[in-house]
Amino acid sequence: MDKDEIKLNDDYENMTSKSGWEKKLVEDLALAALKERRTTRRWGIFFKLAFLTYIIVFGVLFYSPFDSNSLDKVGEGHTAVVNVEGVISADSKASADNVITALRKAFNDKNTKGVILRMNTPGGSPVQSAYVNDEIYRLKELHSDIKLYAVIVDVCASGGYYMAAAADEIYADKGSMVGSIGVLMNSFGFENAIDKLGVTRRLYTAGEHKGFLDPFTKPQDDDIEHAKSMLANIHKQFVDVVKKGRGDKLKDNPLLFSGYVWTGEQSIELGLVDKLGSSSYVAREVIGAEQIKDFTVTDSFIDRFANKMGASMASTLAEISGFGTGPQLR
Repeated sequence: MDKDEIKLNDDYENMTSKSGWEKKLVEDLALAALKERRTTRRWGIFFKLAFLTYIIVFGVLFYSPFDSNSLDKVGEGHTAVVNVEGVISADSKASADNVITALRKAFNDKNTKGVILRMNTPGGSPVQSAYVNDEIYRLKELHSDIKLYAVIVDVCASGGYYMAAAADEIYADKGSMVGSIGVLMNSFGFENAIDKLGVTRRLYTAGEHKGFLDPFTKPQDDDIEHAKSMLANIHKQFVDVVKKGRGDKLKDNPLLFSGYVWTGEQSIELGLVDKLGSSSYVAREVIGAEQIKDFTVTDSFIDRFANKMGASMASTLAEISGFGTGPQLR
């Protein structure tokens, strides 16, 4: 019996000396109060237990190691799939760390019959793309019996195609956007704006050209030439990677490496894509293992929650605008 009930009982005993309807009224009020408090306490316990159950179920759903895809059918293997989705950067889902980790698990799985790199990306960092391209060649050499197929969904441009070029074969939909074999580096120039506002820019550097990318300073001719030569060098690296991966399949077209994008149908004519087909088609008809197992590295629940709450809004805006970014394969 809690303190409130003891107090009510004491109040009740003090009033038992009263007689008649007063005694009956006091008795009814005391009993009603006791009943209400007991009901409130029971509901409180119920809601606490319900909340605890919700937390447990929630945790099991997000942290359970069980993977229904891991149950391969007896006597059959699976097709491993690794998704490359979104902008390619060091801190995105399509980072080299995530893609390479997934590819290694896919190739090392004893039941993997073939690997699909499913592409849906506008491109991004040339360094991250190069890491994945190099790793694909290394894994293919270690596992010569397993082939890797790139399958393009909506778009596979720039850095995405840099990755895909290492595949044994590339498939796409007829409406997929493919290519954009070029390099860009963008920023803004605010030197005229600060002049009109009466703002004085103070930039102190050690090194004659240390501040050549400063958006508040008018670029000099030699700064522009240096930036162009740097982009040209990265573009050459990109072209060499594509030629290495596609070889004689590439057609002689002066616009092939101009930065243009092409449809899936046009890409077949240019040699950028081998055939039309989806992931399920490649798994079923090419690899011969219809069952698909997804090896893509996924965010933890905490990361997904933080992203939904807008923790990544600033970085997303910077990605979209391209402000302050380095060279991009887009």
